[in-house]
Amino acid sequence: MSRGLIIAAPRSGSGKTTITIALVAALRRRGIAVRTAKSGPDYIDPAFHQAASGHPSMNLDSWAMPPDLLGAIVADQAQDASLLIIESAMGLFDGVGDERYRRGAAADLAARFNLPVLLVLDVSGQSQSAAAVARGFALHDPDVRLAGVVLNRAGSVRHRDSIAEAMARAGIAVLGSVMRDAALALPERHLGLVQAGEHAGLDAYIDTLADLAERDFTIDAILEASAALNVMLLGSPTALRPPGQRIALARDDAFSFIYPHILAGWRAAGATITPFSPLADEPPPAACDACWLPGGYPELHAGNLAAATRFQFGLRDFAATRPVHGECGGFMVLGAALEDAGGATHAMSGLLSHETSFARRKLHLGYREAELCADSGLGTAGSKYRGHEFHYAQVTAPGTDAPLALMRDAAGQSLGPAGARRGQVSGSFFHVIAPVSAL
Repeated sequence: MSRGLIIAAPRSGSGKTTITIALVAALRRRGIAVRTAKSGPDYIDPAFHQAASGHPSMNLDSWAMPPDLLGAIVADQAQDASLLIIESAMGLFDGVGDERYRRGAAADLAARFNLPVLLVLDVSGQSQSAAAVARGFALHDPDVRLAGVVLNRAGSVRHRDSIAEAMARAGIAVLGSVMRDAALALPERHLGLVQAGEHAGLDAYIDTLADLAERDFTIDAILEASAALNVMLLGSPTALRPPGQRIALARDDAFSFIYPHILAGWRAAGATITPFSPLADEPPPAACDACWLPGGYPELHAGNLAAATRFQFGLRDFAATRPVHGECGGFMVLGAALEDAGGATHAMSGLLSHETSFARRKLHLGYREAELCADSGLGTAGSKYRGHEFHYAQVTAPGTDAPLALMRDAAGQSLGPAGARRGQVSGSFFHVIAPVSAL
C-alpha cells in the first residue's frame, strides 16, 4: 500500500519547494517510487516536482475540487508509488471560509486523507522560539498530525543545535536542517518562481539538493513518519467538459498554465489534444474543432506574438467557424492590444475588443466562482465553475463585447460581470479548476 506525507510551513517563502525537491530527489536516487502533488492553485511548483521525481505532479484543491475528484487524483498519483508527497501552498492552515475539509488549505488534505505533516520552519531571525511555533502547529487541530520539522536557513551549527534542543524539550522531532545559503534559492518573477523549463542547470541544482537531503535529513525517519494511504472514492471523478472532440492547445513558454487534471479529464472523455506553438508562429491545427489558449507569460513575448502572422491569421480563421477560449494570458492575446512592461503596445488577435496592460500593474489574486452568461468554449449558459485569478495585468480598455460570466469571490460576494465573448470566441482572467455542479 502506498504511503503519504505533506510538506507544509507556517507561511509562504519558508522554503517548502526547495525542501520538497531535495527530499523527492533523494528518495528517487534511492530507487523509491515517489510521486508528488501540490495543494492549492499553482502551475509552477509542480513542474519542479516533476523534474525531481521523473513523473507528472498534480494539483489538489479542497475548495475548488469536489471530494470525488480530490480522491481520484490522490488514488491515481499513489497507484504506482511507494510514497506520495504533497507540498502545501502558503501556510498549512491558510484557506477560505469555515467549511470543514473545504477551505483550500493543506490542513484539509491532512485531515481528510489522514496524512502527517513535515513542517518546514524558516528559523532565520529566531532561535528557541521556533519550538513554540512548532508546538502551536502541533496542537492547533487535533485532526492534523505533525510528523516533525525541518529547520531551514539556520545561521550556524550552534544556532541549529539550540533550536533542536528546544524542539526536543517540546517533544517535536527534528527530521532535517538546512544552513542559510543564498545559492539554494530558486529564481523568481512576478507570478512566483521562474518556470522549471527556463531554469539553467536544473539537473545539477536538483542533484545538489539531493546531496543536501542525504547529508542533512533523517530520511529513514521521514519515511517511517509517513502514513498509509487509504483513499475511499465517493464516485466518478468530475472533470471539465472538453470544448471539442479534437482540441488545439497552445503550448510553449507564453502559454504553459493549464492544470494536468483538466487535460486528463478531457482525454478520459475521449477528446484528443494537439499542442501547437504560437511563439513558433504555428496556427491552430486545421483538423481540430476547438482551440484553448491557456495562461502563461504572453506579456514577456508580446512582440514575438504580434509578429507571428501565421498564428494570428490562423487563429482568426479558426475562430470564424469553431470555438476558441482563452484563460488569463490567453485572454490577453485574444484582445485587441497588449502593453508590455516597457510601455510598448503590441497588436493582438483582435478577436475580442478589450485591451490589457502589464505596464500598469495591479495584483489580482483569489479564488473565484464563475456562472456563465451564455454558451462558450468553457461550458453552457448557467453552468458554475470554481477556479482562481492570479495576475498583475489589468484591462485598460474594456471593449464592447458581452461578458462571459458573473463572478463571485470565495466568500460569495459578487464581483460583477467578467471576461468577454463574441461569436464563438470567449475568455477571461479566470483559471478554471472544476465545475460546481458536483459539489
